[in-house]
Amino acid sequence: MTMSRRDRSPRAGSATRSRPPSALRPGARPGGAVRRTRSVRRSSAGLSPTRAGALLALLLGLAGLYGAVSSDAFTVRRMDVSGLTWTDRGAVLATLAIPDDQNVFTLQTRDLEDRLGSIPAIRGAAVSIALPDEVRVAVTERTALLVWQVGDARYLVDATGLLFTQLDGSPPDAAAALPVLDDQRAAAAAFTVGSILEPVVLDAALRLGSLRPADVGSAAASLDLRLDDASGFVMKAPGIGWTAVFGFYTPSLRTTDLIPGQVRMLRSYFAGHGEDAALRMILADTRNLTVIPRATPSPTASAKS
Repeated sequence: MTMSRRDRSPRAGSATRSRPPSALRPGARPGGAVRRTRSVRRSSAGLSPTRAGALLALLLGLAGLYGAVSSDAFTVRRMDVSGLTWTDRGAVLATLAIPDDQNVFTLQTRDLEDRLGSIPAIRGAAVSIALPDEVRVAVTERTALLVWQVGDARYLVDATGLLFTQLDGSPPDAAAALPVLDDQRAAAAAFTVGSILEPVVLDAALRLGSLRPADVGSAAASLDLRLDDASGFVMKAPGIGWTAVFGFYTPSLRTTDLIPGQVRMLRSYFAGHGEDAALRMILADTRNLTVIPRATPSPTASAKS
């Protein structure tokens, strides 16, 4: 029995197997053609002229720095210190403590500035280097507002109430223009450089210390101011002889706001009675004034006929 071509074909509904497509090789195109890719050449890892030049410059710089650090030409030989009024130059140099063989390139200027901050009279400092061998120090000192006298010791006081330096026997000329307060309180004996005044005491001292004789209606050449445990703030006119007791001040009960009124009352008294009428005046507040008059000489007895 012979089978026709039609009979040899798969029967309807029978499962057929499909051949999986063959995997393409890298670079191969469909249809069997292979695509060739161009290889990428990497640049050589050797030194280029630019890199070589930069490395040479770095080495020369390091060699120059080493030569500068080790050369005697850059040893500190000069010190320029400016801005000093209250501070002794020798104290500044001693605090900096720069060795004689110190090279300027090895100085730590920030460290030197911090050292100067340990001097109470110095508020700030800037240290710089001037090649080849100079160190420049620009000092900013505290501003002195008062001379605070305790016995034989005299201190300068700034706006914070800090006693920042002690004057010696030959003070700078600038100290002569400052008001002086003679603190006779027992507690003041413990004062030293670095002590801080109470704010209300400082405020009263600045207000009263700024007064001139004309402000209170006096013809005196100057006014003396003291602070003691018995009477508080006391003002005196040398050569005329009167004493005005302003008293003690507190932050709340008896504030320094009384001082302008006390000054007006004192001036009014002098205007009406003159400076020779009173020996001692107690200014309790802005309206109450107690006056202790000067003793008047007794009349001389007339000669008997």
